[in-house]
Amino acid sequence: MNPYVMLGMAILAEVIGTTALKLSQGFSRPLPSLGVLVGYGTAFYCLSFALEDLPVGVVYGTWAAIGIIAIAAIGVVAFGESVDVAGIVGLGLIVVGVYCLNVVSGMSAH
Repeated sequence: MNPYVMLGMAILAEVIGTTALKLSQGFSRPLPSLGVLVGYGTAFYCLSFALEDLPVGVVYGTWAAIGIIAIAAIGVVAFGESVDVAGIVGLGLIVVGVYCLNVVSGMSAH
């Protein structure tokens, strides 16, 4: 399978797991708690396949960065969390960093 597809699936699963973690209320709610385990388990499983073909720094950096941005957006939309200008700038810097890592840097598997 394409390593970028596996990376995308890992990111999606991690975002689902993290959202379930918020909903689990300290693992006191069984269904969201199960979602945490399944989400993170699936994320690491898919991540392992992406790491077979792609450099670990690129994979982990991309996985973490896109996860951060997605979870921040979910926090704002689904949980009514706020983001200020400094937060937006920080998220923008994360996007720039991932772009540099994947497109500009020689680290990535072009």
